[in-house]
Amino acid sequence: MPNVPLIDASAATGEVKNQLDQINGAFGAVPAMFQAVANSPAALTSMWGAFGAFGGGALGPALSEQIAVAVANRNSCEYCLAAHTALGGKAGLTREQLAEAQVGTADDPKTTALLGFALKLVEERGQVSPAEVEGLRQLGWSDEEIVETIGQVALNLYTNYVNIALGVPVDFPAVALR
Repeated sequence: MPNVPLIDASAATGEVKNQLDQINGAFGAVPAMFQAVANSPAALTSMWGAFGAFGGGALGPALSEQIAVAVANRNSCEYCLAAHTALGGKAGLTREQLAEAQVGTADDPKTTALLGFALKLVEERGQVSPAEVEGLRQLGWSDEEIVETIGQVALNLYTNYVNIALGVPVDFPAVALR
């Protein structure tokens, strides 16, 4: 049972209804996470806007989902792990690639380095060294991609915390934490 009511789009009004309708259009339904966040119009605007901004970002959908899966697994967020595993499949990733991403690895060393950086951000609360950032550059990651990775980690921490703290029911196929 969630710790806040799940706002039904049909009962919502104003900007919340508009955004829930947009979310419904994007997903074919309104996932429970957005229904929980809709209790705060400001939080919903922030979350939905961030997803929209990163949707057209430099990292692309597959890598974005790998980052989300890694962060969700590290934070033991079953909701986000399930959701981003489903979305990762739609982005062309295999089950194996998504399982690897859960623990911060990939078949490509460059991707593994970026996932490792994302997890270090989580573990060390952003405390990374200039040498670690430079190491990503040496592997071919641009400053845009590095900054976007930090932004995506922050968004995923936000969604993880929402789903864990509010007890949002998982409405995607369950995935085992690793």
